[in-house]
Amino acid sequence: MNLTLRAEAKSCKPSGKIKGKKPPKDQCNQGNDSDCCEEGKYYDIYKCSPTVSARTKAVLTINGFQKGEDGGSQAECDGKYHSDDIPIVALSTGWFNKMQRCFQNITIYGNGKSVNAMVIDECDSTMGCDKDHDYQPPCDNNIVDASRAVWEALGVPKKDRGLMDIYWTDA
Repeated sequence: MNLTLRAEAKSCKPSGKIKGKKPPKDQCNQGNDSDCCEEGKYYDIYKCSPTVSARTKAVLTINGFQKGEDGGSQAECDGKYHSDDIPIVALSTGWFNKMQRCFQNITIYGNGKSVNAMVIDECDSTMGCDKDHDYQPPCDNNIVDASRAVWEALGVPKKDRGLMDIYWTDA
């Protein structure tokens, strides 16, 4: 493989765009400071994520996995809601890899600490702005969307939770 192809393989470019629709009244849960889609705004979609390595860089976000929370519908891996008191995550579409990481543990490193968390859901990078996705935009391609328990294990104060640069690896 020549150098140009190798560089290309490492990058993950948008695979298209979707046009935002205004959510119906009270249909976008903004818990955990979640964004709602904006009418007419275009959002990038991705079928890929950056290459997984021993230190995969990512952005940690916070997600509610319980019924009625900002996570939207049930977890992709088992069709159930889950307690935010356990360390669980949703991974961007490329990393979720068509359910290949379901129920696998990853180790997340951030804030000078680490925690093991189980993958139970996909943070969909290919769709959004609809009922199934709680009228939220598609995920970026580098997201580890984590339960409250993950943030607590990393020792991040409640007021600082939302977005944090981390790295992760398969446990």
